[in-house]
Amino acid sequence: MTTPADRVRDLVASSGVSQGDYAQSVGLDPTKLSKSLSGARRFSSLDLARIAERSHVTVDWLLTGDQPVMATAARAAKGSATEVAVAEAERLVELRESAARLGYPQPYRPLPPRVATSGPASGRSRWRADIAGAELAAEALARLGSMDLDPIALDLASVVETAFGVDVAITSLGEGFDGLSVSTERARLILTALTTRAYRQRFTIAHELGHLLAGDDQGVHLDRDVFASGDTSERRANAFAAAFLMPETILRGRVGRGFDRRGFAALAISLMVSPQALAIRLRDMRLIDPGAADDWRAMTAVEAGRVAGVGPQVGAAAAYSTSERRPGLLARDLFAAYLDERTTLRPYANLLGVDTDTLRADLERNGEADR
Repeated sequence: MTTPADRVRDLVASSGVSQGDYAQSVGLDPTKLSKSLSGARRFSSLDLARIAERSHVTVDWLLTGDQPVMATAARAAKGSATEVAVAEAERLVELRESAARLGYPQPYRPLPPRVATSGPASGRSRWRADIAGAELAAEALARLGSMDLDPIALDLASVVETAFGVDVAITSLGEGFDGLSVSTERARLILTALTTRAYRQRFTIAHELGHLLAGDDQGVHLDRDVFASGDTSERRANAFAAAFLMPETILRGRVGRGFDRRGFAALAISLMVSPQALAIRLRDMRLIDPGAADDWRAMTAVEAGRVAGVGPQVGAAAAYSTSERRPGLLARDLFAAYLDERTTLRPYANLLGVDTDTLRADLERNGEADR
């Protein structure tokens, strides 16, 4: 099969129904399908979207015959512990790539390219990874500052989407994963797991952003434990996350003479980071001594909230981190494509995980769509 028409013809043949019935099942006039298969008419983007949905293939495969990076990764993950996480990433990447084909490309805004570090994390390479991560974070924070955005926000996912054009999802990833990042030609994506450990989730989002901005991977990058030791790219991503979520200027302004356990707890909650992460960061900056770091890092987030007298803030963060979040930019683009009649409502409904007919009825009943 060498052309889209050849591939569609094969799908029709393997569908078990007549060509006319197949055409009707995808909302296409049988005569138009016949003309497209003969080469007298080109398939529209809407035709291809409907055919892909009907036959459970990707539009990329219909157009090129090639399997995208994520489809290959998902196939390789079948039956493994990574299957759930990779399958969800594949679904979102295909939706993002569909939006791009429909004329709504991802508004990805990376930082200027940097020299990557890789290989075993040992000796001087570890030091260089820490420096590279901190420098990358400084550039990222400068971007946020220029846009009047603040990383110290409960909805960090929206901040990342606005500043960098990265799609961010909070969803179930199966057992044993903090998060993952995906980088393909037309998609940049961060997925982080639903969890009651809200501050760990924020660190994961920042960690995965560090991977994307550093250009660590083309394809899928899985992180079972963002705090686990690994190669220098992992160390750099952790250094980035620490400097991004706990900016040096804020820490030096808050930590001084008389800084005590209560002040530490209040700082951790105000920055929305775990006491462990903050203790390590302050120790490494030599703002507190190793003894205090060892003592305070054992504090839990709930305990920090009690000590600081701001316990409800911890509960609010947990409520956020256990709620499903669809990528906001992707939702915007898929709905715009539907309103502009470039595709059906199905891709948007697929993203939301709801029935298409029910969604259409609800939108029309509420006066939010007229078709």
